[in-house]
Amino acid sequence: MKTIRTPRFLQAICLFFFVAALSGCSIYKFNDASIPPDVKTIKVGFIENRARYVNPQVSPQLTTKLTQIITSRTKLSLTNNDDAHYVISGQITNYDGTQTVGVSGQQSTTNRLTVTVHIVLRKTLKNITDEFDVTRNFDYDGRLQFQDAEAKLLDEIIRNVSDEIFNHIFSNW
Repeated sequence: MKTIRTPRFLQAICLFFFVAALSGCSIYKFNDASIPPDVKTIKVGFIENRARYVNPQVSPQLTTKLTQIITSRTKLSLTNNDDAHYVISGQITNYDGTQTVGVSGQQSTTNRLTVTVHIVLRKTLKNITDEFDVTRNFDYDGRLQFQDAEAKLLDEIIRNVSDEIFNHIFSNW
């Protein structure tokens, strides 16, 4: 019996048409982001720190990181216009350190920094506003001073909170 082999260029053409057919859906996905096809622009406002305790580095770094994630993971065009198709604004409402796990001697062994960000997403094309909170806890060694723990945790805080905001907005959570 003779085996029939399909030329590689024919396989490549079939693969191309298959991928093209999938991309013709009504919502495109780019790195797990679900965005309606009519949404083309986004404005990311400065995320203000309105918590009782203010770390002056968190607001600007969180705003910058969220903007970077959106522009790198979606095809949306960044704008400063209030009539952008998506307008994101927000504020840090909680930034607080507490003792959490175990007490050894007179000192807790683990402390926790809790960060909460309130986000407002305005979808101008549909005249819809969605508000949600993102809260993340970050544990640190209870022997560290709070400011030292903040310095060690800052990159993780910014990365995790901005990822969670992105996922909530673009991954249909």
